[in-house]
Amino acid sequence: MKEEFRNPLADRVRPKILKEFVGQEHLFGIGKPLRQLIEKDIITSVILWGPPGSGKTTIARIVALKTKNNFVEFSAVTAGVSDIRKVVKEAKERIKTFGQKTILFVDEVHRFNKSQQDAFLPHIEDGTITLIGGTTENPGFEINSALLSRARLFRLEPLKDIDLKIIINRALKNKKGLGGLNLKIDKKALEYLAKFSNGDARMALNVLEITAVNIKTNSTITLKIIEDVITKKALNYDRAGDQHYDAISAFIKSMRGSDPDAAVYYLARMLESGEDIKFIARRMVIFSSEDIGNADPHALILAQNCAQAVHFVGLPEAKLILSQVVLYLATAPKSNAAKTAINEAENDILNERLEPIPLHLRNAPTKLAKKLGYGKDYKYPHNFPENFITEDYLPENLKGKKYYKPGPYGYEKIIKERLKKWWGK
Repeated sequence: MKEEFRNPLADRVRPKILKEFVGQEHLFGIGKPLRQLIEKDIITSVILWGPPGSGKTTIARIVALKTKNNFVEFSAVTAGVSDIRKVVKEAKERIKTFGQKTILFVDEVHRFNKSQQDAFLPHIEDGTITLIGGTTENPGFEINSALLSRARLFRLEPLKDIDLKIIINRALKNKKGLGGLNLKIDKKALEYLAKFSNGDARMALNVLEITAVNIKTNSTITLKIIEDVITKKALNYDRAGDQHYDAISAFIKSMRGSDPDAAVYYLARMLESGEDIKFIARRMVIFSSEDIGNADPHALILAQNCAQAVHFVGLPEAKLILSQVVLYLATAPKSNAAKTAINEAENDILNERLEPIPLHLRNAPTKLAKKLGYGKDYKYPHNFPENFITEDYLPENLKGKKYYKPGPYGYEKIIKERLKKWWGK
């Protein structure tokens, strides 16, 4: 086997020039900013942010072949500060000796900690190196603001199915790819492989390479063959990254929007991605008060019982309990009155004068307290009809303030009528 064919298929068929690159039209369309920087060889420090298999490393390699500058590449997974120092030292010598600048591509740059990222700053500032950083994580969380301010940020999107089909077909024809095997792929298999790959070109090519090993030359790759190779869809999900926060956000907003179908879909998506069931259950408990509250007081009880049950039962059966309660929460009447009430009360505590507690509401455990009027004239509600008497309970400066405003739905409709009967408007 030739040496170049020992490399993975994804590496062998990687585009080497800009016109071979597929996808990311918002960056590489005619006149788009990243395309112009590469074509004119005026690349500045950039951060390429995108999911796996979207083209970050390929873009860096295209720059390497295009630029007149020296190009160095390493991964933050295996490199450290000593590697950065070595690159910087060699870059300074290269400028001094040849007048040539250095472009440094750091894959998974978010893996570097704060001090490691800070090590780049003075050398980017003085032009010793131009940094290209590749990351799958949100730079706003994972990249130092000082480093971000010195680099242009470009967001890569998951590749479209049509882009993946082009990449797959090219790999089958490319002589450095699978061209020598004279393989074809039928329409259904191509559609399935593109959809399965979920925007990740590397995944598509890895599956294609495994498939090619298991069939004869001059064959047609069918849907059945692809399905036999693929065991389970690998979801792009990092329990500490963007997918984690995006999925739980969509989950909560679907329940808040009373869409049980969307809510159970995002529940299934998180479960299949390996999300912590205790985390999901905790968020459901919070949701039951934040977005349902007294519109359905049973929601909190059910959510709390769910949290206990999933901890006791565990997966896979716990998904049934989660599904039941998610559907209940999604279809329950909604109210954010509990959240609004506590937020408004806290706001007044922080921004209004803290008046003394009214004397009639104070405890009077001693003779001195009673002498000072503590508890005097307090009206005990149980001594009055319906266990209620009109009374002032708030401090003087907040008399008449209403924090709790029950909505017109579910059990809060009953609460609203009760409060109206007691307190009037």
